Amino acid sequence: MKRSLVVLLCLTFVAFAAVTRAQSSIIDTPHNLSSSGPGTVHALDEDRVCIFCHTPHGARTEAPLWNRRDSSASYLPYDSPTLTAHPGQPTGSSKLCLSCHDGTVGLGDLVSEQAPIDFGGSSVIAPGPSLIGTDLRDDHPISFPYTESLAGAAGELASPHSWDPAIRLDESGMLQCTTCHDPHDNEWGRFLVMHNAEARLCRECHTSPDFDDTAHALSTASWSGTGVDPWPHTEFEDVATNACLNCHRSHHAPGAQELLTGATDAATCLTCHDGSVARANLETALRKPYRHPILETSGGHVPGEVLEGRADHVTCSDCHNPHRAKTGKAEAPFVPGALVGVSGLTIAGTATAEALFEYEVCLKCHAEESSVAFGGIERDVVSNGLLRAFGSDSPSFHPVAFPGRNPHVPSLIAPLNEESQIACSDCHGDDASAIGGNAAGPHGSQYQFLLKQEYQTGERVSESPTAYALCYGCHDRSVVLSDRSFRGHRKHVVEERTPCSVCHDAHGIDGAAGNAVNNAHLINFDLSVVSPLSSTGEIEYVSQGNGTGYCTLRCHGENHHEEGY
Repeated sequence: MKRSLVVLLCLTFVAFAAVTRAQSSIIDTPHNLSSSGPGTVHALDEDRVCIFCHTPHGARTEAPLWNRRDSSASYLPYDSPTLTAHPGQPTGSSKLCLSCHDGTVGLGDLVSEQAPIDFGGSSVIAPGPSLIGTDLRDDHPISFPYTESLAGAAGELASPHSWDPAIRLDESGMLQCTTCHDPHDNEWGRFLVMHNAEARLCRECHTSPDFDDTAHALSTASWSGTGVDPWPHTEFEDVATNACLNCHRSHHAPGAQELLTGATDAATCLTCHDGSVARANLETALRKPYRHPILETSGGHVPGEVLEGRADHVTCSDCHNPHRAKTGKAEAPFVPGALVGVSGLTIAGTATAEALFEYEVCLKCHAEESSVAFGGIERDVVSNGLLRAFGSDSPSFHPVAFPGRNPHVPSLIAPLNEESQIACSDCHGDDASAIGGNAAGPHGSQYQFLLKQEYQTGERVSESPTAYALCYGCHDRSVVLSDRSFRGHRKHVVEERTPCSVCHDAHGIDGAAGNAVNNAHLINFDLSVVSPLSSTGEIEYVSQGNGTGYCTLRCHGENHHEEGY
């Protein structure tokens, strides 16, 4: 008898504790729609708390003692080209949640009541964060089977068996609103089933193996208070604590197909990368005269889109993978941390899902483009693209994809030597003024060709350390002008005021169009300054070894026939 009584008392206490916790939780939350509710929306005279969802008599069978009427609305489900699942019309608990949150059924329109409970005017849910509506294309997908096979096929979804016990599918194995939300418990805010600091809830399902080491997972940067609040949809105050929420939101996402916080890639990234959170103001850079046209691109890429020749259509994610990007530099030609996990094109012309070298990221858009395509210099030997200019059969090139061919380059500044390789970003990148002195990649520049430093082209340019600052970053000015590598450098550059670009093609020579005799040392004449010989129509340079050779051409109004150096 005593034992039975003890058991009964224990069970009663447990039941009472559970009910007390649930009731106190609901009472203090917006889901208390009674007249005592703490929110801005509540009934005028109804003091029952649970009645708005449940009734002890005459309830519907869709859920325990369910008291609400279904919406008759037809919904637009979430869809995306990258989505493996196939959400349809809401089912199960999601349909129940939407009977309030789609805004089509009155909050007081209940099965148990002969007349709707009075909310003092319209009782449908008012516009705001809680109104999901019937267009679910900007909300996290719901009402689809989350299976082991789905997780395996999608690649970055965790097995449902690995989830925290607080996260549950419904009895049919479907992901529903209640997978992430517990309508009876608002301990973690927004009725989430667990704390979402560092996006812990998001990352129970969404996996990215290298995310923990990324800048977005480790940065303690917070909003400076200038401009627009980057995190109005969260209560967290730094990048690391927001994690996934820096770029994504589960409901009312402006960038619907990827649930982005901005309408485009750029708008999403520039929320923080405008100098208000991240140190560099890339928005300023992207408005410079020479830039990647990020701000001019209205939409993202679609699966299967051919990127070759599409330098006019570029988004931040073409060069950066926000789930894997790190801080830190890398020795050329390898990708720096900011480009880790990005697709590319190899120097052999084959696509690669993950670029190993920085130039592979650049080549996936620029492989077929010559300098002329960017309003550049018309050359004697026409290049059919950077893929061939930097290729193994090119007679001469800047050493981007391979070490250089010239064993004698005395002007190189240490630690560079004849066996060194360089990166595209050694020349192309943000000039210091673009983002307040913090150069951070080829976003925008005041200099033509999106160069980091000045590189004057054309004709009759007065030589100075600034006029050719880009070249003098790697090549010692005093050595160049002392004629140690070529006897005519000072004469041409200083006395004749001939820019480096008149004789040298900075990227390299197309191997199918040029040769090692006429195009050694990056020789490929600028036809706006150099023209064919008047009498014979010849225009050529002939290499005769280190520092020696001759030219036949017309330059600065003078004919030169086999003029040697």
